Amino acid sequence: MASKRSSSLFATLLLAGCAVGPNFKQPSAPAGAGYTPEPLAPATVSAPGALGQAQKFVQGKDISSRWWELFRSPPLNDLVDRALKANPTIAATQASLKVAQENMLAQGGSLFPSVSLDTSASRNETSTASLAPVAANGKPIYSLYTAGLSVSYSLDAFGLNRRTIESYAAQADNQRFELEAAYLTLSTNVVLAAVQEAGLRGQIAAQEETIQADTKLRDILQREYAVGEIAQSDVIQQDAVLAQAQQLLPPLQKQLALQRNALIALVGGLPNQDVVENFDLSSLHLPEDLPVSIASNLVVQRPDILAAAATLHAASAQVGVAIADRLPQLSLTATLGTSPNAIASAFSPYNQFFTVVGKLSQPIFQGGMLLHRQRAAQAAFDQAAAQYRVTVIGAYQNVADVLRALQYDANTLQAAVTSEQAASRSLELARREQQLGSISYLYVLNAEQTYQAARLALVQAQAARLSDTAALFQALGGGWWNRPQANPRGSAQIAGK
Repeated sequence: MASKRSSSLFATLLLAGCAVGPNFKQPSAPAGAGYTPEPLAPATVSAPGALGQAQKFVQGKDISSRWWELFRSPPLNDLVDRALKANPTIAATQASLKVAQENMLAQGGSLFPSVSLDTSASRNETSTASLAPVAANGKPIYSLYTAGLSVSYSLDAFGLNRRTIESYAAQADNQRFELEAAYLTLSTNVVLAAVQEAGLRGQIAAQEETIQADTKLRDILQREYAVGEIAQSDVIQQDAVLAQAQQLLPPLQKQLALQRNALIALVGGLPNQDVVENFDLSSLHLPEDLPVSIASNLVVQRPDILAAAATLHAASAQVGVAIADRLPQLSLTATLGTSPNAIASAFSPYNQFFTVVGKLSQPIFQGGMLLHRQRAAQAAFDQAAAQYRVTVIGAYQNVADVLRALQYDANTLQAAVTSEQAASRSLELARREQQLGSISYLYVLNAEQTYQAARLALVQAQAARLSDTAALFQALGGGWWNRPQANPRGSAQIAGK
């Protein structure tokens, strides 16, 4: 509450009087901005089976600040909440915001008079050999007490202080949007880690089924070899196939272990502090209604764009600071005090004094230093403006990439389901015919390998749909503006209104 009141006060003070330099205006969305050259398809294709439902693209749909709840996984919700509370990245970013806010408040003191109280006490002796005693009683030893109240004020005629405060306020806004970006990145990383774990568990399960099938086939071949129905080379070849399948399992288990470590770190834990939540693909729901924000709104939704705009605002204010540094500065100082030789007579009119000083300072020759500082500030503004455009272009590309990925993810899953079903039927038929002696072992082996590859591709396609869905929510800003107590407008934006 204190920072909001201070921000409102600064806004009033900043608007009072004139200030040299450019008045910052929040950049608007690029003209004609969009995500795709052609109209976006209303929905993706669908596929039978788990995670195969069509996803609809809903134009202009708002985003919940707790968008991860759309995956309908209570363990995932709990894990994200834990990460937002315990991850030290959030604490570090919050501290950075606090630093920026306090610097802004500290600089705000330059708009007010400075008041100080100075007191002193001394015991003195006059050299009577050459001087008459200072004290009125004629004694060479005397006491002197001095107390003075000083008031000084710098008239901010050209806005030097106001532009400096504006710059600090913009830096505070930058840190606030960096904090929102940290929240969004962390929540997305937790969701992606959970999806990655689920996908790895699916791949491990598929690989274990493959090993079981290869082991069963190897046992059948050994029995057939024992009765002389097949050659030993067939058994040896199946042993090699089984060994290859077993070889593929440890790398997947390794990835799962590393993924668990990453998940533990995201919630602020150490590797020996395992999380109780486990994820598989069947526990995650695929959101069907996907928001597609109006393209012009993206510049006020993405925290990285808003942070870049705040940096641009700070650079704009620094141009005004550099210009004001080259103009006259007027300050007033007044001192009222008393200097008695006894505390009891401190308020005697004969012991009181005052001074009033006005000072006007105008730089005349600085060896070009102030001029070049102004030019450097302008160049820094141009740099921030270019970086802002880079951020905006990257943000639109990010959304476009994810939208394309979602469309092709659905197509990939549709093809993967068809392939897996066909491979499954082919394998079942090959096994039946092999038992009847109609085909050789090599046909069964080929059908098994085809089915194994199709099964893994299906699991990967399912996980990709979940991952890219989470990526869309991140790309569109994550709905942080709907979070309780969120304020999309910062102190510098209010001041620049």
